[in-house]
Amino acid sequence: MKATIERATLLKSLGHVQSVVERRNTIPILSNVLIEATEDGAIRLMATDLDLQINETVPANVQQPGATTVSAHTLFDIARKLPEGSQVELNAAEGKMQVNAGRARFNLATLPRDDFPVIAEGELPTRFELPAATLRQIIDKTRFAISTEETRYYLNGIFFHVSDEATPVLKAAATDGHRLARVTVPRPGGAEGMPDIIIPRKCVAELRKLLDEVDGTVQLSLSESKIRFGLGNAILTSKLIDGTFPDYSRVIPTANDKLLRIDPRSFEEGVDRVATIASEKTRAVKMALERDRITLSVTSPENGTAAEEVPGDYGADTLEIGFNARYLLDILGQIEGDTVEVHLADAAAPTLLRENDKAAALYVLMPMRV
Repeated sequence: MKATIERATLLKSLGHVQSVVERRNTIPILSNVLIEATEDGAIRLMATDLDLQINETVPANVQQPGATTVSAHTLFDIARKLPEGSQVELNAAEGKMQVNAGRARFNLATLPRDDFPVIAEGELPTRFELPAATLRQIIDKTRFAISTEETRYYLNGIFFHVSDEATPVLKAAATDGHRLARVTVPRPGGAEGMPDIIIPRKCVAELRKLLDEVDGTVQLSLSESKIRFGLGNAILTSKLIDGTFPDYSRVIPTANDKLLRIDPRSFEEGVDRVATIASEKTRAVKMALERDRITLSVTSPENGTAAEEVPGDYGADTLEIGFNARYLLDILGQIEGDTVEVHLADAAAPTLLRENDKAAALYVLMPMRV
């Protein structure tokens, strides 16, 4: 194999694929990226961790088609340190790969391409398209609530399902048991009858990075066990989480009768300020609600106390309720409008937050004892 590629193109593409590669691998070839130079003047780069696979095709000047595999992180670091604007020559033969650029010469060990594992996709019967902007919105507004607790592995991703309401919709939800985030968008054509799926956290992170460079639509193809995203030059394939997501609709409150309307920015800043002295362990912030007066306070045995009043529109009975400051800030950071509605019941009941009843996103937060 022999090909020449522009450094910027190689670096950008390696940046996408090498982040799929785990730093510690018991199987040596999983540390490698598959590089395939094709006759039609392109290089295909591919990496996998056996659960997630990415391949990306970029233009190159191919003198001799062929394929090999080489350490992904090493090649990425080399490309990163090469001079800007340089042409990188990749030349693979007899178990070695030469990387030449300007005056720099590298000779890297390779492993045969035939040993490189590929995820078998099988049939992917459900196919539809989503605008990249919609997929970005879904991920940004839900992924902070994905659980990191490995024992509840079925919560380690975003749950996608379709629902036949007055108008058919596609819903995406994530929860860690303390908070829930859900986004509802119109159901795309072709998604009817799709199976309920849980997209793993790592796939979500890699997909989100790639979406920054996609303007148009993303092609989704899926079965009950795999999903594939077509993102222009890149294709991301992932296994899905084999588990049952809990019926989250049961925790979305419908009878919370106390309504607080508040500016999300002043609320966010107030919570952030008083939480400065909150203990690392609990991060608890107390909200005392009186008519049009909201007092945020923190009492910390080690650090002392803090309080701040924030303006808000509240006309119900007085109420004191506590929340984890970090969870509350995560939700407020996703509110884009200039008002957030906080629907409350009592100090022990789940609280509902949303911009308004037409908003695509909805959040539920469990209170804390304070």
